[in-house]
Amino acid sequence: MKRSDMSHQAIGIMYGLLAYGAWGILPLYWKLISVVSPIEILAHRIFWSFVYVTILLLLAKNFKKLIVVVSNRKNLLLITLASLIIGFNWYTYIYGVNSNHVVEASMGYYISPLITVLMGIIVLKEKLIPLQILAILSAGIGVIFMSVQYGQVPWIALTLAFTFAVYGLLKKLIKVDSMIGLAVETIILMPIALGYIFYRQINGIGAIGSISLTATILLFLSGIATATPLLWFAKSAERIQLSTMGFLQYVSPTISLILGIIVFKEPFTITHLWGFGFIWAGLILFSISKTNIMEKIRLPLNKEVKRVP
Repeated sequence: MKRSDMSHQAIGIMYGLLAYGAWGILPLYWKLISVVSPIEILAHRIFWSFVYVTILLLLAKNFKKLIVVVSNRKNLLLITLASLIIGFNWYTYIYGVNSNHVVEASMGYYISPLITVLMGIIVLKEKLIPLQILAILSAGIGVIFMSVQYGQVPWIALTLAFTFAVYGLLKKLIKVDSMIGLAVETIILMPIALGYIFYRQINGIGAIGSISLTATILLFLSGIATATPLLWFAKSAERIQLSTMGFLQYVSPTISLILGIIVFKEPFTITHLWGFGFIWAGLILFSISKTNIMEKIRLPLNKEVKRVP
């Protein structure tokens, strides 16, 4: 590998770590403004993301690309659906964090890659190798185990996993630049978000003016906290292989899990350990199946098969 290629990949890994690291510590951010209801935080997050992305588009002079994307009816329909799904994902995550379910929320993002695989089978008719089937079964056992032990389904984790997987699938079908996609998504959701903010403010129940100055500033900066990691993610995806990105994506839920246990003092029992253990085992199997290790194993086996008369 050339030195320039290695430098290119190193920068990509750095951007990936920044993106997933930022997503991992977001629970700290939402906790700082937990005095605001999750739905109002979501509304501000959408509106200020719209403002931030609009400024970036103006600076980059990318409005022509935006017009091309929205003029395509199929793209517009898929992006509208994607915006609604990611909006629900954001709300669920904020609700999970501010209702002391950070550990469960982290589980959702551990499961998400495996749900994405299932989506690929169902929608894109992709085929799985036995190791990937075993990975999905292992994660499924982990979720079922925890559901039976606690007498309730971990709906926050499953909602986050399914919505993020569906969102990823839609983004794959749309194939639009991440910045343009985020811009269209926020444009679609912005009128609803702004209307809700105005409704609460007019009725005297809005956050602005009733919370501390620090919390207000953090609320206004939620757009930057949302869009910046997405930009880092896009820069990373341009420079490194998908398999490398696949390993990096576990940085985020791992940080969140550690925060949930150590910082927020959420319980992590033997049941959690067994449940997460099955999920982690599934992720290890899945990660192995996506690397060159399996290819190296299959190659000698294929040669042996050819020798058989």
